[in-house]
Amino acid sequence: MTIPLVSHPALAKLHPTEPHVETQARLEALLEAFEIVEGKPASREQVERCHEPAYVDQLEAVEAPTLLDPDTVATATSYAAALLAAGCAIEAAERGGFALVRPPGHHALPERAMGFCLFDNVAIAARHAQAQGIERVAIVDWDVHHGNGTEEIFRGDESVFFASMHQWPFYPGTGGPGEGDETTLNVPLRAGCGDAEYLDAFDEIVAPAVERFEPELVLVSAGFDAHERDPLAQMRVTADGFRELARRSRALAPKVGAVLEGGYNLETLPDLVEAALDGFAD
Repeated sequence: MTIPLVSHPALAKLHPTEPHVETQARLEALLEAFEIVEGKPASREQVERCHEPAYVDQLEAVEAPTLLDPDTVATATSYAAALLAAGCAIEAAERGGFALVRPPGHHALPERAMGFCLFDNVAIAARHAQAQGIERVAIVDWDVHHGNGTEEIFRGDESVFFASMHQWPFYPGTGGPGEGDETTLNVPLRAGCGDAEYLDAFDEIVAPAVERFEPELVLVSAGFDAHERDPLAQMRVTADGFRELARRSRALAPKVGAVLEGGYNLETLPDLVEAALDGFAD
């Protein structure tokens, strides 16, 4: 079984951010390593299922490099990149594929950008799937940072289950012990955790909760910044760990799609994506 990779060459050219760590070179490295199916931009209607129209207008109006928050750069082509990333995520959800996109999305709030993220790609894909008739969607986020934007978008929505495994305490400061509700599961992990701790938490906490929800579709926010050589965090997950996280995620629903989030070591990122692809295809 092969997993379609959905992306677009323009994502390595749009949204220039250098010398920011979330750089065009992330997509250059992945496009050199993999064959892709070209996605297309999301529509405003699809984006506005998750984001306020005034915020979409604000991003569309950017004409020169600017900071939307202390960590998040926008340029004249960032709006086009954000639409394209969201559209590729939608296609990955439809195809059961993996969207290789930037900018990432899981910190983006309904009304503003945050933490490198402009539009919440996985949330937009989930809402699109529901608009096409899927009723119950689970989102499993194993980026090293808490997916606070995704949580905010779906807070109180009984049709979407959100589970996040993340380093804590750490940016963005949310997702701590005891935070959550019936359809929000936060699994804060101490710095220094590796494969064993991640897989134990997945098997003992995440998988049983998602299975009880009985989703028709699982979407994975696949961040690779919990890797032992990533520059932004202090976790110790290996390629084998990501392969197993993907394999376990694949087993949670009849249909699974994934969207790239973090992962900032350009040398290791293609190999980690390859490991996850092996897991999703198992």
